Amino acid sequence: MTVAVVLLTIALVIVVGLLAAAGAGKLARMDGATYPTALTRAAITFAAVITLAASVTAALAALLA
Repeated sequence: MTVAVVLLTIALVIVVGLLAAAGAGKLARMDGATYPTALTRAAITFAAVITLAASVTAALAALLA
C-alpha cells in the first residue's frame, strides 16, 4: 500500500506542476511574450513546483526520522 501512495503522490505533484506550467505559459503569452519566453517561464514554474515538493519531502523526512 505504501508504494501505491508514493506513486499517487508523485503523479499528483507532476500533474500540479504541469498545470502550473501551462498556466504560467498561457499568462506569459497573454502578456505579449514570445513563444520561447513563454516556454522558459513555464519550464521555470515546473521546476519550482518540483523543487518545492522535494523540499517539503525532505523537511517531512527530517521531522519523522
